[in-house]
Amino acid sequence: MAPMTRDERIAALGRVPLFSGADRKTLRSVEAMLHERTFEADSTMAEEGKQGVCFFVIESGEAEVSVGGRSVRRLGPGDHFGELALLNEGRRMATVRALTNMRCFTIDGWDFRPLVKASPDLSWGLFEGLAKQVVGAEVSSRPSSA
Repeated sequence: MAPMTRDERIAALGRVPLFSGADRKTLRSVEAMLHERTFEADSTMAEEGKQGVCFFVIESGEAEVSVGGRSVRRLGPGDHFGELALLNEGRRMATVRALTNMRCFTIDGWDFRPLVKASPDLSWGLFEGLAKQVVGAEVSSRPSSA
């Protein structure tokens, strides 16, 4: 995969729900912090229990999220992960494995915190995403009635 231009990266960020409410100035600030990374299919992108050092935004490809060895979710373009470990300066809550070749943008933890503090739109988008994850986790942990 050839690296993307700055304009392509800004456009890609604008398609991510987390960043869709951000203005162009904020998107340019975010883009300046990004690291573009590629992962081959079947590689581990984040490992449950390990220290988290960056936040991931998926630009292309598909990944599987597992907790305790059990698959709990699939991720694709526009999805993000890794924010919980950065917000609480803790360990990864899940393992994320690439199912296909992937291109991701990462933001280092030391850049992520000031970014979230400085942008109410990004903070709100992050809050909404976390709320959806919590609700999804509660629903999937309920016993089946079947």
